Amino acid sequence: MLLHEEKETPRKSTRASLVASSLLKSILRGELAPGSKLNIDYLREVYQVSLSPMREAISRLVSTGLVEFEDQRGYRVAPVSLQLLAEVTRLRSDLESLALRYSIERADLEWESNVLGALHRLGRTERDVSSPEAMEVWEAAHWAFHKTLIEGCGMEMLVEFCQNLQNQSDRYRRIFLKQPAGAADIQDEHNAIANAAVDRNADLASRLLRAHIERTGNDLARQISGALPED
Repeated sequence: MLLHEEKETPRKSTRASLVASSLLKSILRGELAPGSKLNIDYLREVYQVSLSPMREAISRLVSTGLVEFEDQRGYRVAPVSLQLLAEVTRLRSDLESLALRYSIERADLEWESNVLGALHRLGRTERDVSSPEAMEVWEAAHWAFHKTLIEGCGMEMLVEFCQNLQNQSDRYRRIFLKQPAGAADIQDEHNAIANAAVDRNADLASRLLRAHIERTGNDLARQISGALPED
């Protein structure tokens, strides 16, 4: 039992948030390789922070599934495999399509406008795989579109689960895929999903979103299979 509880200051919270955000980006880009150990003392030196905010930052990443803790071994970046990618793809398709269905049930004019606005921004954002900076902007617009579709569900935990799964899926694409996955017109798929959603056709919108996630996940697995262990 803790005899004294240390109250978190806004400065400490902000510092931990910044470190967690930076570590997340490093994991998604593969700068912190899958399966690699996280040396807390070394990371403290890199980020120039004390032990408390560093531990908090890493703990936040544990909750996302991108960092694992093992007794006697400490923290490490979560490993990757074809089996794990298949699981992430299946969970994404299940949970995002469910969240979209709930969003459509609760839909109002503001949600419809937000969906169409996010779709427009995504369509106007260049997907240049030769430019890391351009891809960062596209990745942000892509997740913003998916998040806008589902955040109308009114369930913060469900949206957070979906975001964590999106990050895990993105990690495979960013680390292992050097060219765009598949020849499908992604924007056409996004357009169809958004149009069905704002038309309040929950069955069609959920089915299209599920197919979109499964298609992109399967294309990704097929193209990077030679670089990944089976399990």
